[in-house]
Amino acid sequence: MDQRVIELYNDYVHGSMPRRDFLARLTGILGSAAAVSAVLPLIEPNYVQAQQVANDDKRIVTEYAKYKGAQGDVKAFVAKPAGAKGKLPGVVVIHENRGLNAHIEDVARRAALAGYVAVAPDGLSAAGGAPQDQEQARDLFGKTDPAVIASDVLAAVPYLASRPDANGRIGVVGFCYGGSMSLQAAVHRAETTASVCFYGGAPKPEDVAKIKAPLCLHYAGSDERVNAGIADFRKSLDEHGVAYSLNMYPGTQHGFHNDSSAARYNEAAAKLAWARTLAFFEQYLKAG
Repeated sequence: MDQRVIELYNDYVHGSMPRRDFLARLTGILGSAAAVSAVLPLIEPNYVQAQQVANDDKRIVTEYAKYKGAQGDVKAFVAKPAGAKGKLPGVVVIHENRGLNAHIEDVARRAALAGYVAVAPDGLSAAGGAPQDQEQARDLFGKTDPAVIASDVLAAVPYLASRPDANGRIGVVGFCYGGSMSLQAAVHRAETTASVCFYGGAPKPEDVAKIKAPLCLHYAGSDERVNAGIADFRKSLDEHGVAYSLNMYPGTQHGFHNDSSAARYNEAAAKLAWARTLAFFEQYLKAG
């Protein structure tokens, strides 16, 4: 895949570029409308094809729940092992900059299969919920008060800690925007036991001192925007004695774990990063 296509798509999904402009620029790179038609299915989400765990998988049970947010109820997808005995550790799964969608729900089901009560909040609940159309979701995300989104997403941590089926040991994992928020959970939510960040922005240096939970950090090799902040982040983590592991995946793109976008998805890196994530949660949420 032409790197210019990947960079253009990243600009599109992380900014406010109208679709017509995106398609025009994509045509300029690829040279024809026919080439654009061939490439679009490789870069845009295909949730059905990417699904790894069906919602009716008999090994898990799922539901939609609500908890109190900054301005009202927050919708969340919940998945947990079927027939579980006693209370379980929990994992909050935080979405990218488009609210809760089918891919994030699938990741929550994967966490449930690993033995956790998984809660995936919808940060766009205050705006009526995340639209299925991803451009509409992106635009709505950009129009919604970021403080409300952040507050509603982070409120999933104490909600999960207080659930009767959870034992209070709470991990947080997030992707892109969600990766940044997983780190904010470590800063601002004392209930956070361990946090995993996939290619998310770092907290402010003055906030790093507040982090008590261990961190597991995953970064894409070809992600200049996010990676520009790694050196300063590591310096702050080291200065304040924060326990962390940092994993770099050479040759991968921002969003490499998201298997609904074939062009950016890297199967080997995604599987390795997820295995490391589960091992990290096993150590801090289940051990002892």
